[in-house]
Amino acid sequence: MPLTLPQLERHLFKAADILRGKMDASEFKEYIFGMLFLKRCSDVFDQRREQVIAQEVAAGKSQAEATVSAELKRWYGQSFYVPPTSRWQYLVNEAHTDVGGFLNRALGGLESNNSSLAEVLEHIDFSRKVGQSKIPDIKLRQLISHFSSYRLRNEDFEFPDLLGAAYEYLIGEFADSAGKKGGEFYTPRSVVRMMVRLVKPEQQHSVYDPCVGSGGMLILAKEYIDEHGGDGTRADLCGQEANGTVWSIAKMNMLLHRISTADLRNDDTLAEPQHVEGGELMRFDRVLSNPPFSINWGTTDTDRAGQSVWAPKFRAERFRYGEVPLGSKKADLMFLQHMVAVTRDGGMVATVMPHGVLFRGGEERAIRAAMIEADLLEAVIGLPANLFYGTGIPACVLVLRQRQGNHSGKLAERQGRVLFINADREYFEGRAQNYLLSEHIEKIVDTFDLFAEAPGFSAIVPNATLRDNDCNLNIRRYADNAPPPEPHDVRAHLLGGVPKAEVQAKAALFMAHGLDPLALFVERDVSYFDFRPELATRQALKPAVETNTGLVAREQAVRAAFDAWWQAHSPRITALAGAPSFVGLRNELLHSFSAALEPAGVLGRFQVRGIVAGFWDDAKYEFMTLMARGAKGVVDAWRTSILTALDDEQSKDNPLDHKLVKFLMAEFVEALAELEARKAELDSQLKAATPDKGAGEDGDEAVAGEDEPAVGEAQLKEWKKQLAVLKKDIKAQEQGFARRLNAAVDALDEAGAAALLLAILRNDMQVILERYISAQRQRVVTAFENWWDKYRVTLTDVETARDGAQAKLTMFLHGLRYA
Repeated sequence: MPLTLPQLERHLFKAADILRGKMDASEFKEYIFGMLFLKRCSDVFDQRREQVIAQEVAAGKSQAEATVSAELKRWYGQSFYVPPTSRWQYLVNEAHTDVGGFLNRALGGLESNNSSLAEVLEHIDFSRKVGQSKIPDIKLRQLISHFSSYRLRNEDFEFPDLLGAAYEYLIGEFADSAGKKGGEFYTPRSVVRMMVRLVKPEQQHSVYDPCVGSGGMLILAKEYIDEHGGDGTRADLCGQEANGTVWSIAKMNMLLHRISTADLRNDDTLAEPQHVEGGELMRFDRVLSNPPFSINWGTTDTDRAGQSVWAPKFRAERFRYGEVPLGSKKADLMFLQHMVAVTRDGGMVATVMPHGVLFRGGEERAIRAAMIEADLLEAVIGLPANLFYGTGIPACVLVLRQRQGNHSGKLAERQGRVLFINADREYFEGRAQNYLLSEHIEKIVDTFDLFAEAPGFSAIVPNATLRDNDCNLNIRRYADNAPPPEPHDVRAHLLGGVPKAEVQAKAALFMAHGLDPLALFVERDVSYFDFRPELATRQALKPAVETNTGLVAREQAVRAAFDAWWQAHSPRITALAGAPSFVGLRNELLHSFSAALEPAGVLGRFQVRGIVAGFWDDAKYEFMTLMARGAKGVVDAWRTSILTALDDEQSKDNPLDHKLVKFLMAEFVEALAELEARKAELDSQLKAATPDKGAGEDGDEAVAGEDEPAVGEAQLKEWKKQLAVLKKDIKAQEQGFARRLNAAVDALDEAGAAALLLAILRNDMQVILERYISAQRQRVVTAFENWWDKYRVTLTDVETARDGAQAKLTMFLHGLRYA
């Protein structure tokens, strides 16, 4: 069976567990990445070596002669040559003591025999001291044994880019574990995805990241090109990173994503830009970056003559709009100027920046003014707080467009204007940090593409207005998304009733859901409603909304539109089997789904588009497996993941919760659930009938059965007998699970697997749709509950309650003879 993504992710995470505790994630990540890269290179080399030997034997050479010939480097032009002491089997057989030395020599041999790996692996030192000691040999042997579990050849993967996807997963896990330090090498992929969609790279474009980190910006730029009909592996991808270890991680990331041409350099971008040709800075079509926030700009140190020692290359060319004071923690706009300087005429920049660059005074204000005067700034996008590792403060994305010679590079209708987007409320709140969902990305990107104003979300501001405001780019100044104050009607507070004006303000919400407010209200007078008499409690509001015929009909219309759309367009998914790419499918699904569901109401445009985008992101790797191995291959991959989790005692995943099991073995799951429910019922009965025999609070023994007659001994024995039988049945069912699963999957042919795959994917999408419908419905419920909370209790009710309490108090005082 092919190696699946969940399998490989679990495998890599367990490798990290071997070192976890000895050091933190920011320290041990390089060892895991290095070990994975070495194993991959060795496995691919072995595969090619076997091919060469077979080829030479077929050409008439003896086995010994063919084996000697296979050691020649000339056979390995399309892959890495791995010398004998760097090969995995050599390490397994020989590395028992001084294991760190063996691994270091293995990496060194790999690097010295492949010029494209020059200096990439030298940063990884398995013999380096961590704290007071080195990693013990036993731990490193455990790592070697662990990585020996799976072969990492292309033919072993469920889809070709499996290793790159797993590597990205591992980088994200390390960033999560490393906390603040994670922000040094990892930008949340939802933010990167949004930025890539803002600049829309194409195959003929050169793409550059001056603070490349682990390479995520370039990887997602490559994936965007793939999804839009190009070959991202042939794109001109370039980057620079100051941290040597992080740079080597980025290089390995590119190679594991099958991108062999990426030009990544290691040095300080501000001081020593490395992408230089013929003595001039190279220029790029698209620049994407998340530079470190507010680091020092140079140094105040001087030489003996009193001259500054800070002498960044190409200083005048790169920082033509001004400089901040040397030594100040304000290098943000210096990074931005570097990006603009290396952008081709008409090219685009999208970069993450801290909010301070938008409004700080002094030299930063002068730089902003000069860049606004040059009409470089196209959009300022405010992001939610707590999106990034290492900082809870909100950040922004600046989008700039380089000039065309002496003229603005913007589209004619955008020249002399800046789009402000305030998206700081567009997020999903996670446990430790916030996330951009697909609907949020759709809303931001669509607003930018249309260069559109939306009240409370975006505004278009002329450059002249910015100059009048002293070049202050504070987003809320132009696109204020503060919610309006909650209206309060004094008369309604005093006398009751719901103001018709407030109900009218919610008319669009109710109309979208097909709900007539008079289904819950009756007229009080010309200006106020009352809740219907049958709605006597707050708890009655929610069922009244959820069972409203108009609302139910509108939601059913959305579901019917979804069913019709799925019927028409789902064959495009199964048609991916054997296809070379899924070019155009995402856009086809997006636009057709929007056209089908938006007219039905209930959900807004961005919510509808977010459903498709979210479904695509969730199913993308399954689509890749479908292209590589067909529908049966997807089902096989699911089965492998389930069985791997079943064999893993530490796994928190319940195999019965997997979507394949729920669809393919529904009767089995239902029968097992019934047995578990009966077992829980018997457990509860036995516990209630046999209370603890411990002493009571005053030392007396606890007395059983004071309120109920005691259960007879015969009944207890019968229950225990039934429980034992149930436990045996459950164990037998669980032990037979793998056999049943294998039988059910093996019984499927390609057509049956395709039908099952579509049924499961449809359900996945239906779940997302229902979540959105439910959230919208809750908005309606909340509106009515809010009116109830505000206006249901009148002044008369308060006075009556007060008088009743006063009467009770008086009675008590009389009883106590205090009055």
